[in-house]
Amino acid sequence: MAYERGETSAIRRPSEGLSTARIVRATIDKIRELSPQFCGDYLDVGSGNGKLIDRVIREFRVTAHACDYRSDLMTIGDLAVEAVDLNAGVLPYEDASFDLVTCTEVIEHLEHYRPLVREMSRILRPGGVLIISTPNVLNLRSRLRYLLFGFFNMFGPIRLEEERHHSTHGHINPVSYFYLAHALSEAGFAEISFSVDKRQRRSWLSLLVLWLPIRAFSAFCINRERNRRRTVDAGNERFVREMNRSEMLLGRTLIVGCRKPEG
Repeated sequence: MAYERGETSAIRRPSEGLSTARIVRATIDKIRELSPQFCGDYLDVGSGNGKLIDRVIREFRVTAHACDYRSDLMTIGDLAVEAVDLNAGVLPYEDASFDLVTCTEVIEHLEHYRPLVREMSRILRPGGVLIISTPNVLNLRSRLRYLLFGFFNMFGPIRLEEERHHSTHGHINPVSYFYLAHALSEAGFAEISFSVDKRQRRSWLSLLVLWLPIRAFSAFCINRERNRRRTVDAGNERFVREMNRSEMLLGRTLIVGCRKPEG
């Protein structure tokens, strides 16, 4: 069941969400960056209780749809949620059905995220926009935690009987920016860019201490990968370099936007 802008009388505000308010706001900002006057058919993949959909229908002229692994999490009006096994990598929609697809705080819960990326490309119309968010495992706090403990921030030991895949305890797939950008490029997306939901203040001191060593060692490694191993080229060098930008080193959550090319 679709939900169109203007039916605000049926909305009740979500009491708690699976995405934070900062992630929602950063996602809205990324939509505006790629499509300032967006309107059209919209799908939220992994919709949770609908906090993001609630904001999108208030900001843009959309007909909204939702899918998730459960259909009983939604708290917005009578918007129906299509129950989908996102690990199967198959979405129950026709080709070129949507102008905007969002997928926030989802791929870190999946065994395999690349089939879902390809599916989201399939259901987008040419010129359509995709926004994905996931914990930024490349920030300094996460890198240091991995160095000292072996687990990235927002990822950790999981009990063998754990089934709460919608919670942080269900984070099973740390996806760094480069590999997500690679998957998006392989699926045919263009205009790939990233932003973050917030910069972590407690990482500023670490950044001041580590900035020059990171820049120097990164330049050394890129040069070696380009000349000796031939793994860095004109197609992927931008993504490699962006892994060590200050925004990446400080950002908590990664917001990645892209567009399906026309034609």
